[in-house]
Amino acid sequence: MPTKLTKTTLQAWIAAQGHPVRRRELAEHFALGLTGKAAASRKELLRALLTQLCEEGRVVRLGRTYASADTVPKFQALLEVRRSGHGLVRHPEHGPIPIAPEDLADAWPGDLVEVLLVAERRELRGRVHRVLERRRTEIPLVLERALPEGGWLARPTDPRMPFVAHVCLQGMAASVGDMVLGTQPAAIGPKLYRFTATQLLGAEARLATQEAMVKLLHAIPQVFPEAALAEAAALPEDPSSWEGRTDLRGLALVTIDDERARDFDDAIFVEATATGFRLVVAIADVAHYVAPGSALDAEAHERGNSYYFPLSVEPMLPEHLSNGLCSLRPGVPRLAMAVDLAISQDGRLLAAHPLEAVIQSHARLTYTAVQQLLDGAPHTVPASLVPMIQTTARLTEVLWQARLSRGTLDLDIPEATVRETADGTVSLSTRPRLFAHRIVEECMIAANEAVASLLEGAGRLFPYRIHPAPDPAKLEALFRHLAASGMITEVPATLDLRALQRVLTHAAGTAHEDLVHRLVLRSLMQAAYAPTNEGHFGLASAAYCHFTSPIRRYADLLTHRALKALMHRDPEPFSLATLTAQCEAINSCERRAVEAERDMIRRAAILALQGREGETFTAVVSGVAEFGFWVELSAIPADGLVRLASLDEYWSFDPQRHELLGTRSGSRLALGDRVEVVLLEASLARGELNFTLAQSQRQPKRASPPSPQMAKRKRSTPSRRRRSPR
Repeated sequence: MPTKLTKTTLQAWIAAQGHPVRRRELAEHFALGLTGKAAASRKELLRALLTQLCEEGRVVRLGRTYASADTVPKFQALLEVRRSGHGLVRHPEHGPIPIAPEDLADAWPGDLVEVLLVAERRELRGRVHRVLERRRTEIPLVLERALPEGGWLARPTDPRMPFVAHVCLQGMAASVGDMVLGTQPAAIGPKLYRFTATQLLGAEARLATQEAMVKLLHAIPQVFPEAALAEAAALPEDPSSWEGRTDLRGLALVTIDDERARDFDDAIFVEATATGFRLVVAIADVAHYVAPGSALDAEAHERGNSYYFPLSVEPMLPEHLSNGLCSLRPGVPRLAMAVDLAISQDGRLLAAHPLEAVIQSHARLTYTAVQQLLDGAPHTVPASLVPMIQTTARLTEVLWQARLSRGTLDLDIPEATVRETADGTVSLSTRPRLFAHRIVEECMIAANEAVASLLEGAGRLFPYRIHPAPDPAKLEALFRHLAASGMITEVPATLDLRALQRVLTHAAGTAHEDLVHRLVLRSLMQAAYAPTNEGHFGLASAAYCHFTSPIRRYADLLTHRALKALMHRDPEPFSLATLTAQCEAINSCERRAVEAERDMIRRAAILALQGREGETFTAVVSGVAEFGFWVELSAIPADGLVRLASLDEYWSFDPQRHELLGTRSGSRLALGDRVEVVLLEASLARGELNFTLAQSQRQPKRASPPSPQMAKRKRSTPSRRRRSPR
C-alpha cells in the first residue's frame, strides 16, 4: 500500500533522508511509477505539493533535487539589492554571497533576512528563506491610476522594489504622477501590497520632490529631538567669556567658502617668516559647547555628518550652533581650536602649537573672489587682506609641490552642481576647480597632519583618517585596463604610488583626463576612520586625521576632544573599544551620505534630460560589457547606458582589450573613445538614462586587429543578430 501523499508526509520523508533527493526518488517512494490515470494524478499532485512547499520555504529546490529547509545552512544578514535586481548578503566567514532576483522572495532592500546557503556549480549562493524584519516601513510611491472602487495603484520610486502598491490616500487630493509616502505595508497578493498614504510629497518630476524622496530612501535624519533643540536653545547667541584662551582677534584670519555656504567652521592666516611661513588654522570650538553624553552629542553621533542636497542641508548640529554660535562669521568673537604652524620654505613642518583661542574673522571671502584677485582683478578682496592672500597663494604652491614630491595623488573628479530655476527647470554643471579651492585644501591638510602627528606622538587615542594601499591585483588590472585601451603605452614594472602619479600626469590635459581619474579612484580602497593608524595612501601621509570640520563631521569633534585632553593633560576621553565602535558608526553614516549624494545627482540628471529625448550629445565611453557600454556626457555630469540591442549589427566583446567590435561595419568601441550618442529615454521610474549611437558613429571604420581571445571566440561562437529598434 503506497504512503499517503500529503504536504506533511512529503516534507517529513524529504527531511528524514538527511540529503537532497531527486523527484524520481520521491516518485518511487510514493509509488508513483504505476501506470494509469491514478498514477498520473498522483504525479501532478506531487508537483503541486513540491511547489507549495518551496513557496512556503519548508523545502528548497537545489537544481534537480529537493531538500528540507531545516537541513540547509542558514544565517542572518541585511539584504543589499543592486539596480540590476540581484541581491547580496555578507556571510561572516564566506564574505559576499550573491542572490539571484528569483531567490529574493518578498524581501526588500535593507531587510533583515534569513538566508539559505546553497552550493550551485561549485559556487556558494544565497536564497532568502524569510524576512525577519522590515527595515523600511515608509516607502515613497508614485500614483499611476485611480481605481473605481477607491484608492490608487502605484509603484515604488525605488526600482529595486518590483511590486505593485494599492494606496489609500485618506482624503488627500492627488493626481497621476504625484508622489506619496506610504506606510503600514500589508501583502494582499503576489507582489501586491496595500499601503496607507501619510504624506503628499508632490509631483514626481520636481527637484524638491526627488530630494525629499532621496532623504526618505536613505533614512537621512530630518528632525532634531526636542532635548537636543532645548540644549542648543539654552546656549548664548555669542560667547561672553574667553578667560584662559589665547586672544587671536587681532590676527587677520579669514574664511574662504562657496557663495552659498552658511556654516563657516575654518579660518586661516598666513604670513612670511625668516624661515618660511607661519600658518594659523582656526576651527570652531564645537567641543566647548557639545559635551560628551549630552542630547546634542547623542544626535550628532547618530547623524555622523551633515547631509548636503541641492535645495537644503540636514546639518549634524542644530542651526543655532551650525549657522550661529559655532559659525566663524566676520566681525564677531568666536571660540576656536587653532594650530599655529611653522613651515619651511620647501614645505616641511618645523613646529606645531595647538591653542584654545578666541578669534574674530576679518572677512567672509569666497573662492570666486579670491580667484579673481589672484587672476589680477582688483577690489574683489578688501585691500588690507590682499598681501596676506598673496602670501597664502605662495604657501599653497610650496605645500602642493612638497606633497607631490612625496607621492600624493591629485585626483581631480569634477563636482556636479545642481540648479533649479523659478519655473522648475533643472540643470547640471560641473564646478570648476580653482586655485582658490587648493588654497583651502592645502591649509586644511597641513593642519590635519599636524594634529595627527601631535596626538600620535603623545600616544593618544583618536580617530585616524586612513586610506589603505590598494589591492595589488586591482592595481595590476587597472594598468592592464589602461594599456589595453591605449590610454597608457605600457604597464610599469613597479605598480605603486609613483606609477599612479605618472598615469595622472600623462592624462593631464587629454580627452581621457576625467575618465582616467575616475578609473584610478575606482581601483583604490575606500578611506575610513579607524582607531589605529594605517597611513593615508592617497595623500602619501604617514599619519592623518580630520580636525577641520567639527560642525559637519563627528570624527572631527572626537579629534578635538582628544586634543583638548592632551593639552590639559587629562585622561583619555574614550576607551579603545568605545572609539572603535564610534569609528564604525561614523563610517556607516559617511557611506549613507555618499550614497544619498550619488542618488540625488543621478535623479537630478534624469530631470535635467527629460524632454530632451532625440537630442545628440558628445560623450566618452566609460565602461564596456558584453551587453553594451556606458558613456559619460561631456557637457553635463551625467552618465548612461548604450545597449547593444539598440544598434543594428552584432558586436563582439573583447574582455582583454575592453572593447567592442562591430562585425559588419568594423567599428571599434573602446574605453575612453569619444562618441556621439542620442538620448532614447530619461526614466525616473527605473532611474536610468538610455542612449544609442548617433547615425554618424555607425559608419564603417578601420578597426584594430582582434586579439587572439576575440578571434578564437569569433571562430567558435555563432553570431547573434541584434535587431534595430527601427
